[in-house]
Amino acid sequence: METSELLAERGKTHGDFSRHAMVTQELKEVMFAMTSYKELSQVQREALEMIQHKIGRILAGNPDHKDHWDDIAGYAKLVSDRL
Repeated sequence: METSELLAERGKTHGDFSRHAMVTQELKEVMFAMTSYKELSQVQREALEMIQHKIGRILAGNPDHKDHWDDIAGYAKLVSDRL
């Protein structure tokens, strides 16, 4: 599959990349502003950032794309397994 075809296919589920970037970065800014964020482990911070990324895809793209929701659950489970 060519890059342009892949991007067109992803656009159907993930939405416009510029909109997704705006939503995701704004969500992360709220998180980063919390003093408690710096106290989290690297695993917890990374999982939260990835969850925000997936939320951005839901808000900018197709909210009915099951993988977005499964990915959020997966990142939360990765943290839970390490606690």
